[in-house]
Amino acid sequence: MIRLLGRYLRPYTPLLIGVVALQLAQALAALFLPSLNASIIDDGVAKNNIGLIWQLGAVMLVVSLVQIGAQIGATWLGSRSAMSVGRDLRQSVFDKAISFSAKEMNTFGAPTLITRSTNDVQQVQMLVLMTATMIIGAPLMMVGGIVMALREDVGLSWLIVVAVVVLAVIIGAIIVQVTPLFKVMQKRVDALNRVLREQISGLRVVRAFVREPTEAARFDRANADLTQTATAVGRRMMTMFPAVFAVMNFSSIAVVWFAGSRIEAGYLQVGQLTAYLAYLSQILMSVMMSTMMLMIAPRAAVSAGRINEVLASESSVAPPQNPVTTLSRHGEITFSDVGFSYPGAESPVLSEISFAVRPGRTTAIIGSTGSGKTTLVNLIPRLFDATEGSVSVDGVDVRDLEPDLLWSRIGLVPQRPYLFSGTVASNLRLGNPDADDAELWRALEIAQAADFVRDMPDGLEAPIAQGGTNVSGGQRQRLAIARALVRRPEVYVFDDSFSALDVATDAALRAALAEETGQAAVVVVAQRVSTIRNADQIVVLDAGRIVGIGTHDELLVSCPTYAEIVESQFRSEEAA
Repeated sequence: MIRLLGRYLRPYTPLLIGVVALQLAQALAALFLPSLNASIIDDGVAKNNIGLIWQLGAVMLVVSLVQIGAQIGATWLGSRSAMSVGRDLRQSVFDKAISFSAKEMNTFGAPTLITRSTNDVQQVQMLVLMTATMIIGAPLMMVGGIVMALREDVGLSWLIVVAVVVLAVIIGAIIVQVTPLFKVMQKRVDALNRVLREQISGLRVVRAFVREPTEAARFDRANADLTQTATAVGRRMMTMFPAVFAVMNFSSIAVVWFAGSRIEAGYLQVGQLTAYLAYLSQILMSVMMSTMMLMIAPRAAVSAGRINEVLASESSVAPPQNPVTTLSRHGEITFSDVGFSYPGAESPVLSEISFAVRPGRTTAIIGSTGSGKTTLVNLIPRLFDATEGSVSVDGVDVRDLEPDLLWSRIGLVPQRPYLFSGTVASNLRLGNPDADDAELWRALEIAQAADFVRDMPDGLEAPIAQGGTNVSGGQRQRLAIARALVRRPEVYVFDDSFSALDVATDAALRAALAEETGQAAVVVVAQRVSTIRNADQIVVLDAGRIVGIGTHDELLVSCPTYAEIVESQFRSEEAA
């Protein structure tokens, strides 16, 4: 935590110096006020010196204004520092998260990344704020209060020791109980976010299978677990303030009780007793604020550790040290003895994959479910890195290419296309921010999406909900295809991008794509043979290995696996 705070507080050192200076000023002013009040009582009121009362009252007013101004200034500077640190931490977590490969995203998961960039950052931010506005001034007040109290009367000093020890024991006991609960609470916040996100995202599935009661019970359990932990923390926290005020009140009673004899003996005056009580309250409040640091710090430390886990995680798809920034060839992909294994997997997903994709040709990839088709095409844009062999784009290993250059060459339409909240136009312009309306409509025409977009009340400006939930699955696929077309890349990768389309729309789309992508390399992953039977090259996968490469007619003769797939989808006379 210290290293994290040191790194992110360093740019705001001038603000923190200002906080310390202002906190020192307000602490000195606060310590001076009881002494002035004692002088007013003992030298002014007791001796009926009206002039001195007015004089010291004016000084008290000035000192009070200084204290107020210093406190306001310290709070403003501290708040600005804390908010800036929170902003920087959220930005760092976000930047790190978007650099993650699919491996790291699967390791952390979206719910915990959201919690770490919001709730955890807020805990660290709160620590900085409390330190700047309260904790810095607390040691000054405590030390100064002890000095000033001893200056008023040394004989009552033992009461300060007793009160501080009792207060420290009480607060320490509370901290010991609360600290482990903070880590549990953060984990249960993660669990609640995960359940809530799953239920909202899968609402249609929940309703389709009439699982509302089950999912409601699941949410109730997660909510109850968090509530139970939060209640346990709150219950222990709430005992602190009554305990503190009880110690303060009993201490004040003890001071008055033992001070009576000292006043009678002439060792102490009434004004000094008043100042002593004020200093005792300041000391005990300072102890309380200092120990609050021990309550805030453990939770912030847990949060800082969770943030550091994200910031310290390096993407398995690391950018090259000396990236290639220019390419001489265009639209050529080569797989050379490619193998891939997920971490901890018993067997590789892909093994000994070798084939080439040429510009102006369509390469189709087909195979049974789980044969590694999606994993294979995800190696092209480096969503994963091959664990064996190499994948080359335009003659250069993708691991050596400058990432932006690589991605500029590829138009990927994923298996589960995602649309962002905004409009049809804003989603399409993700492919090319500079595309005009004519280019967008052209891409929509090719993707067979123009008709339903025209039917929308606002056309290109029609709203799209997060995830594209306000359009059908087929419409979502066609908009994703249009987005790739707007980009006009040299390599098109369609990962089962036609599965939600009817046969007629599929045929029309493939015909239009053939004209648009004639000069580009096209990779198509498909389940339907009708989608890929006219491909220039068909790669058949089985259990992560290539079992056949060729055209449709060639594979019917040479590849039993492909023939079985065809036979399962067509009658024998249609297969010919």
